Amino acid sequence: MSRALIIVDVQNDFCEGGSLAVKGGARVAGAISDYVDAHHNEFDHIVATQDWHIDPGDHFSDNPDFKDSWPPHCVAGTRGAELHPDLDTEYIQAYFQKGQYAAAYSGFEGLMAPEDAVPTGERQPGDASRFAPDEDAIGLDDWLQSHDVEDVVVVGIATDYCVMATSLDAVQAGYSVTVIRSLTAGIAEDLEEAVAEMELGGVDVA
Repeated sequence: MSRALIIVDVQNDFCEGGSLAVKGGARVAGAISDYVDAHHNEFDHIVATQDWHIDPGDHFSDNPDFKDSWPPHCVAGTRGAELHPDLDTEYIQAYFQKGQYAAAYSGFEGLMAPEDAVPTGERQPGDASRFAPDEDAIGLDDWLQSHDVEDVVVVGIATDYCVMATSLDAVQAGYSVTVIRSLTAGIAEDLEEAVAEMELGGVDVA
């Protein structure tokens, strides 16, 4: 049995100063780095997810409701989509990018970025679609299964959206799942409802 750490969407646009900033995002980026530095030997694999929007339709809105629609964020190949500089990427083995052409909250909707791609993105002029992962790229579940992973720990941003969606999908896929709450940051001030939903869905919120 292998154990994996999934780092969810620790990107500039979700941290202070970003277009969809989550309070405490930058703190979480640094805290995850400290945790990985101290505990990386406890994991067989460490992966990360990224929102990676190209043309996500009505997921973007000039008048967002902050529930189903949001201000433009994490556009593929822009600084906002880059991983936050306080997140140490030394131990990350693979990146799974999601939401290219539709809303995607769960990392299990992501596709693996090519090994020769710069996962943090580099802004260059041109069509953003050239930043899209290959349609034949492996998804997160297939990658975890191919590495015999049975136990996952989920951290990142945001607790009540992408962390929750990723962790609940992980349970549905048959993994034993733990969310380390102190290594997440949420959009809502009161996260008890999100925590209760995760626990009801079989997630251990530590």
